Amino acid sequence: MNDTPCKVCFLLIPGFALMSYASAVEPLRAANRLAGRTLYRWSHATLDGRPAQSSNGVTIAPDVAVGADQGIDWLFVVAAAEGAGVDSGRAMAWLRHLALRGVRLGGVSGGPFLLARAGVLAGYRCTVHWDHHAAFVERFPDLDVTRSLFEIDRGRFTCAGGIAGLDLMHALIAEAHGRALASEVSDWFLSTQVRAGSRPQRLEIAARYGIGDAKLIAVLGRMEEAIEEPVRREELAAVAGVSVRQLERLFRSKLGCTIKEQYLRLRLDRARALLTETSLSVSEVAIACGFVSASHFADAFRRRYGTSPTQARRTGVPELARP
Repeated sequence: MNDTPCKVCFLLIPGFALMSYASAVEPLRAANRLAGRTLYRWSHATLDGRPAQSSNGVTIAPDVAVGADQGIDWLFVVAAAEGAGVDSGRAMAWLRHLALRGVRLGGVSGGPFLLARAGVLAGYRCTVHWDHHAAFVERFPDLDVTRSLFEIDRGRFTCAGGIAGLDLMHALIAEAHGRALASEVSDWFLSTQVRAGSRPQRLEIAARYGIGDAKLIAVLGRMEEAIEEPVRREELAAVAGVSVRQLERLFRSKLGCTIKEQYLRLRLDRARALLTETSLSVSEVAIACGFVSASHFADAFRRRYGTSPTQARRTGVPELARP
């Protein structure tokens, strides 16, 4: 039995989600307590050596500086997508150094963006939060990106964030110390439905939209798959096995909108993510979201969000409730 504790460091990027961080660190504390000995020790690092503020205002003080090499075994980058563009050559160099030294590297929520920018995800399977997926794929088209809750691929761990950290840590604790202890940890947190990494991140379409009609569910799924090149109404009707008129009636009665209006919402939601999380130009975002011109895109964006795409890139836009 190896009695040497695993040393884990969390690199916290300002704006990180406290839920995502807590879901990753708390299972380590529980594992120590339930095992009756110290299996894990953890520390925190920040980009500038000052406390990092989470998205809800809670701050966490660092224990080590970026660049430190104190026998770290695992390092997790915890970030929101908004923090993924931080300009820190020192952090990028540190991640590459740790990768060369064989440290297992993880990214939580928006953390995979920084790992990808550092070049340490090349050749590894990875995942990212569903709301950042399109932006991540646009920025890093050569990476093997899944829509799983989490991915463990040799020396890389990536996690969609939120409470998925509990599921990831269950798998890592089970790998290192057995399923019995991992199950005790999950039970400790009342997590009675431990999810495999391959499980989807989002609720099924029926739950998200509050609908039960199989035809409509199939059509919405097809629409979400085809944002860049929207599917014609006739093809969508064929997916449902009904006429266009019947499908339109179904959309109005169940969703309160037309097919065109729903498709526009989906495309603009995707555009919002690309504007705030990538460096694509407004014209490139328009093309990626199926708009025929930048001006048409700008008009539609302003009507939905009350601001221009350019302004949204500078200041962000409020989240709108999905139908």
